[in-house]
Amino acid sequence: MRNTLRAAAVGAALIGLSLTPGVAQATPAGPGVSGKILAQQTIGDHDYILREITIPPGQATGWHYHDGYLYAYVKQGVLSHFDATCASDGVYKKGSFLKEPPGADHVHVGENRGTTDLVLDVLYVLPHGAPFSQDAPDPGCELP
Repeated sequence: MRNTLRAAAVGAALIGLSLTPGVAQATPAGPGVSGKILAQQTIGDHDYILREITIPPGQATGWHYHDGYLYAYVKQGVLSHFDATCASDGVYKKGSFLKEPPGADHVHVGENRGTTDLVLDVLYVLPHGAPFSQDAPDPGCELP
């Protein structure tokens, strides 16, 4: 009985959150965007995770930020990268590297504006237990 009440309360809370008007919504990654963990190690209070991220043509990561540093290598395709002011902060071609700093003041989105899959090898250096990224609201501007 207690678990049933707890489940009902959690369900009601989730429904209430999903119906709240006027709250900025995070932008999800586009269809087909995927990530695969290649290696993972915890050293001290940091997680080091190597992932391969694939972004199909015309898709994007969604607006987000990271709790730790991110280092990426463009294995295939071209990454168009924009900051929270919707200004381009780089176009990274195959063979390029980029670094993303941590924190909610570094919201960004990555897009594949090409015609082939964009493949990134990404090293996350995160506080132990932190998610790969934190969703952020769409800043509401038009990307160039």
